[in-house]
Amino acid sequence: MAISERIRFIRKKRNMTQKYVGTVLGFGEKNADSRIAQYENGRREPREDVLEEIAKILGVSTDALDNPNLDTYNRLMHTLFAIEDIYGLTIDRIGGKLCLVADESRPECFTNLFSRLNEWNEMKEKLKDGKIDEIQYDNWRYNYPTRFVEIKPSQELSDMLVAEYNKNHKKKK
Repeated sequence: MAISERIRFIRKKRNMTQKYVGTVLGFGEKNADSRIAQYENGRREPREDVLEEIAKILGVSTDALDNPNLDTYNRLMHTLFAIEDIYGLTIDRIGGKLCLVADESRPECFTNLFSRLNEWNEMKEKLKDGKIDEIQYDNWRYNYPTRFVEIKPSQELSDMLVAEYNKNHKKKK
C-alpha cells in the first residue's frame, strides 16, 4: 500500500474529513480538502515535513504511513522472503495451519522478534477478549513502539475547529 493509500485508509479509520486534515495542516478552507485529496490519490507526494505533520494529525507514527509497496501478492511474498532473510521469521505448518514463526536457530533474531510478536499477540488477545476496542488496537499498531495519548476525533470536532479557524482568520483581515 502506497503512502497515498495509507493516508486515506487511516484518515477514514479516524473518521476525519479531508477538509479537517487539510485545515489543521494549515491549508486554506477553500482548498484544504482538495490538497489532501491530491496526497491521497497520488497526484502529489507530501514533503517529509508535511508527512510528519499529517502523521501527527492522524495520531500515528510516520512509519505507519510509509509502508512497503505490497500492492500485489508477488510483492508481498518477496517482502516475506526478505523478512525471513533479515529477521528469521519463517513459515511452518502447525496443527495443519500455515504459520509464520520466529526461527529459534537464529538466537540474535529470535529473542527480539519473539518479544515483539508476543506483544502483538497480547494486544490481539485483549481485542478478542473485549479488554480494548478496535480503535485502541489500531492506535497501538499505528504508533508502535511509541506509547500514545488516545484522541478520538469526530465530525463535530472537525466542524468546530474549522469554524474556529474561520473566525480567527476573518479577524486578521
